[in-house]
Amino acid sequence: MANLKEIRNRISSVSSTMQITSAMKMVSAAKLKKAQDAITAMRPYADKLTELLQNLSATMEGDSGSRYAEQRPINKVLVVAISSNRGLAGAFNANVIKESRNIANDAYPNKEVHFLTLGKKANDVLKKGYTVVENNNAIFDDLSYENVEVIAEHVMDLFTKGTYDRVELVYNSFKNAATQVVVREQFLPIVPLQEQNIQTTNAAQVDYIFEPSKEEIVKQLIPKALKTQFFKGIRDSVASEHGARMTAMHKATDNATELRDDLKLKYNKARQASITNEILEIVGGAEALNN
Repeated sequence: MANLKEIRNRISSVSSTMQITSAMKMVSAAKLKKAQDAITAMRPYADKLTELLQNLSATMEGDSGSRYAEQRPINKVLVVAISSNRGLAGAFNANVIKESRNIANDAYPNKEVHFLTLGKKANDVLKKGYTVVENNNAIFDDLSYENVEVIAEHVMDLFTKGTYDRVELVYNSFKNAATQVVVREQFLPIVPLQEQNIQTTNAAQVDYIFEPSKEEIVKQLIPKALKTQFFKGIRDSVASEHGARMTAMHKATDNATELRDDLKLKYNKARQASITNEILEIVGGAEALNN
């Protein structure tokens, strides 16, 4: 049995760890509320804009927006992996990295796959076995639509110039504080709605009247919709990160509390055994003197 000093040191160490994990849990909970409100407010707008974008993509032949819907033979693929700069968030980063590897190894086994990483964790792992053409860790320090717009425009230019034939996003979609779903989403070329998924009764809903003209609207709407889709993915990832970290730190705090209680019980048993042994030695010494 370990001596009392060793057990006391372990109790002190576990208690300190518990204080840290508890503080991190509360910080993540506070950040989660803001991030959750942001993505919840943005989703209806982004989803409707994406739906409109997909409806328009079927009629974009020959206009200025068709360059974003151009279907080309796939030779080079760019995967935008959205992770975080910090760990201690459970499987949050590992799931993004795993899905990114699956895309490179299984989805496009004979193609040239490059990565653009947003977040330190994905970059640190993927750069060891794959080609990471760019990495941006600073985007999370000042997350705004204006800053994300610059990255989105750059990715869109890479596609329109023919550098890559397909662009895919990989990120965690926020469901709730305890659940994050890894999403693989085709960013470019634009994916049109499948005709079989459009109900005949909804045909009037996709028959738009364009004013001033379809060409002018598409010219402005398509880039805006793509940038919004890109921004939504990052917003989703940020909310998922805080939810995953809060859940992980909650579990860590519970485990630390359980371990501390076990150590205290072990300490009390060891202390009781030590006192009993001392009493026995005193009694034995007294009896020896009497004899």
